[in-house]
Amino acid sequence: MTDKKLIHIIDDEDSVRRSVGYMLKTSGYGVEPWSSGIGFLKSVPSAEEGCILLDIRMPEIDGLEVQRILAERGVTMPIIIMTGHGDVSVAVQAMKAGAVDFLEKPFEKAVLIDAIERAFDRIHSDQDMVARAARADIIIGALTTREREVLDGLAQGLPNKTIAYDLGISSRTVEVHRANLMTKLHVHSLSDALRIAFAAGMGTRA
Repeated sequence: MTDKKLIHIIDDEDSVRRSVGYMLKTSGYGVEPWSSGIGFLKSVPSAEEGCILLDIRMPEIDGLEVQRILAERGVTMPIIIMTGHGDVSVAVQAMKAGAVDFLEKPFEKAVLIDAIERAFDRIHSDQDMVARAARADIIIGALTTREREVLDGLAQGLPNKTIAYDLGISSRTVEVHRANLMTKLHVHSLSDALRIAFAAGMGTRA
């Protein structure tokens, strides 16, 4: 048992486990590497509480399935998704299912640490969801109708081209609206924008 905050790294690539593990150890965290989702699921009843860094693309069982099974078993450890494929739709699914954040490989150390600290904040202090939703509604109120439509499309996991087709505008125009809405929301990443959108109840259509 250690006083260090523990991170469970679940990734089938040894190089990722080693590099991310080193990054975390040198930042003062405890690290427990796992080479498969199945291995972690088998050991989770006795696993020490911590934060889970979970890769999406793994053989046998992928990250989304691991996340689903953990939720079914009542495991409440916060999850941060890792993807090397820039798959926005998958990342959206993971965040809707409760992931704290998603990180695209390769990611910078500062981005990783920020996500992990937010994950541990979730453990130690449950935020008032009603207050979060109210704040999100106020923030999103600053967007134009078209910007809200683009954000809602992103929250549904749709690519720019599909959003453009649905709204009858060009992909370039979607990119402009996307850049503008992120500026108005004062966010620098899609995951931050999605958190606000989800808190406001966006992205719920089938």
